[in-house]
Amino acid sequence: MTVTHPDIRLVVLDMAGTTVADGGLVERAFAAAADAMGVSAGSAEHAEHLAHVRATMGESKISVFRHLFGTEERARQANAAFETAYGDLVASGLAAPVPGARESIEALLGGGRTVVLTTGFARVTQDALLDALGWRDLVPLTLCPADVGGRGRPYPDLVLESLVRTRGADDVRQVAVVGDTAYDVLSGVRAGAGLVAGVRTGAHGDAEFRAAGATEVLDSVADLPALLGELG
Repeated sequence: MTVTHPDIRLVVLDMAGTTVADGGLVERAFAAAADAMGVSAGSAEHAEHLAHVRATMGESKISVFRHLFGTEERARQANAAFETAYGDLVASGLAAPVPGARESIEALLGGGRTVVLTTGFARVTQDALLDALGWRDLVPLTLCPADVGGRGRPYPDLVLESLVRTRGADDVRQVAVVGDTAYDVLSGVRAGAGLVAGVRTGAHGDAEFRAAGATEVLDSVADLPALLGELG
């Protein structure tokens, strides 16, 4: 028997891989950034960097590039190349919602819950995704790492800022955090969210979610309204 969570008032959703089908766009944009930094495809260095990118899906992208390229200047150069490449891919029509994602968000909103969309991308890239999907006015708040002083996942800042700005819940235990990476899950756990769910539509799977502390694992964000049930 499925246990529902009608006490959840605020739902914090990741974008790429969770509500937006990634389709390998992150890795394609990384390849462009690596090329801009002189890291040749097929090289050992490129393979090592790609492995790190895959392992840290969900983390703020500038943080990933700081790790890979060492200096702040080189990290920002790589991040700019990544964001440009990702934005171009989105603008070419390659961004699409995860099946049922918009309907799920609308169902949650229609049921009286507050929904926030978060990302590890820069604001310009998040806005490009929202515009491409026609989601600019879908939810009351969208957040990126720059909106919380630069600390993206796995820190709890995006989740806690969602609560502070929307006042959508009275208690962190009334917050649900949903994402496709272990970093999404860890950010929810660190924020004290009452429901922390991994979804199988993106970068990571059940083992990574459970290791990070997920309370639920779902096939898709489309399963979320049924899990939450009627608002209590």
